[in-house]
Amino acid sequence: MDSTTVINDLKVKVNNKQILSIALPITLAILIPQVNMLTNSIFLGRLSIEALGNAGITGVFYLIFAVAGNGLNNALQTVFSKYAGSGETNLFNIILTQGIRICLQFALVCILFTWLIAPFILKAVADPVSYPQEMSFLKIRIFGLPFLYLFQMGNAFLVASLNSRYLMIGFIIEALVNVLFDWLLIFGHGGFPQMGFNGAAVASVIAEFVGMVVVYAVLFRTGLRSRYQLLEHFKYDKTRSKEIFKVAVPLVLQYIISITTWLVFFLLIETKGTVAKSISNVMRSVFGLVGVFVWAFASTSNAMVSNLMGQRREDKIIEAITKITYWSLGLCGCMVLLLNLFPELFFRMFGQDESFVQAAIPVVRVVSLGMLFMSVANIWLNGVTGTGKTRMNLLIEIVAITLYLIYTWIFMKVHYISLAMAWSNEFIYWTVIFSIAFWFLKSGKWKTKS
Repeated sequence: MDSTTVINDLKVKVNNKQILSIALPITLAILIPQVNMLTNSIFLGRLSIEALGNAGITGVFYLIFAVAGNGLNNALQTVFSKYAGSGETNLFNIILTQGIRICLQFALVCILFTWLIAPFILKAVADPVSYPQEMSFLKIRIFGLPFLYLFQMGNAFLVASLNSRYLMIGFIIEALVNVLFDWLLIFGHGGFPQMGFNGAAVASVIAEFVGMVVVYAVLFRTGLRSRYQLLEHFKYDKTRSKEIFKVAVPLVLQYIISITTWLVFFLLIETKGTVAKSISNVMRSVFGLVGVFVWAFASTSNAMVSNLMGQRREDKIIEAITKITYWSLGLCGCMVLLLNLFPELFFRMFGQDESFVQAAIPVVRVVSLGMLFMSVANIWLNGVTGTGKTRMNLLIEIVAITLYLIYTWIFMKVHYISLAMAWSNEFIYWTVIFSIAFWFLKSGKWKTKS
């Protein structure tokens, strides 16, 4: 790896080759941690059905903070891409260092919240039997957050600078480390202590640390660090920090609200028994695994729209989003088709009996349809993000979440029919997301006055 591989012209073109050159490396990069999460669930499912169920609550809790960092990641990517499109790459160093300062401060707040405040909240709402194990896990797991955030900052730069092909290096190594330490620490192989459920937490923290080290090693070894003078000055820059905050705050709030609502959904599922909770945790893995194309093309939508905004080629933005949507829907549809053709094979990986498999199949049918809705809506939502109008993202999220919660309450508490019916709330959420995002982008209200 050397500096000769660096792309000089960072202005994107609206064609399928450009879309795939950005999206496919991101897809592979996202696929690795999702396989990682799936492996975690498989290991824990073989440990016990209770551990598999508890992994759902702890996973969603950690996901709240992880996606908050993803909001900051997307904001940084938006700012990076705008300057990439305008040719002002001399600002990359300042943008990255200010992003690092912000993410580390936010990680400290999240760690303190998990240790000092979260125990009181979860104790009041979680299953009393599961609470001690869940809280013990989270107090370990949360220490991976600073490493995850630093990892995400490096990845934001790689995507915006059109070097997404390097993403998979960090993700592959992180995944291998996680799987190895899951096996060593959950079951106590190779002379390591048998930590059970907490072993998965320690393995994930170790893996996130390694992933962080690798992504910054990539910046050095490829010559990207020297080419853009990255990581040289960490002095506070009010102008760039304010610019990042302006884009990031609505996105972070949007993601926190979204996943917190999902946590509420999982807490409601806890009242429906261990099997329902375990099936729902598997559905979380399904969303992650099948959604790899969706998240990759969503990230591509954000990057390309921001880049086109920097180029002042706003007339090309709807065309770009439409092309990306077709790719997202088509590839997600292929994944969903495979899952629905062989659902028994998938569910048997978790080491449960036939009754578990049969109970899970109707749920995965409903979730699959929801993911097709998501494959379209998420592209348009990230198109809004790319315009920099992230306050609109937050408004869209608030409206969608409100209707989602009303629907969820009706079919989880007032008139519970089945777990599959409860999971149909995804249709409501993504339909609202798409409708408002589509209207906003088609209206042209996001365009610059010039």
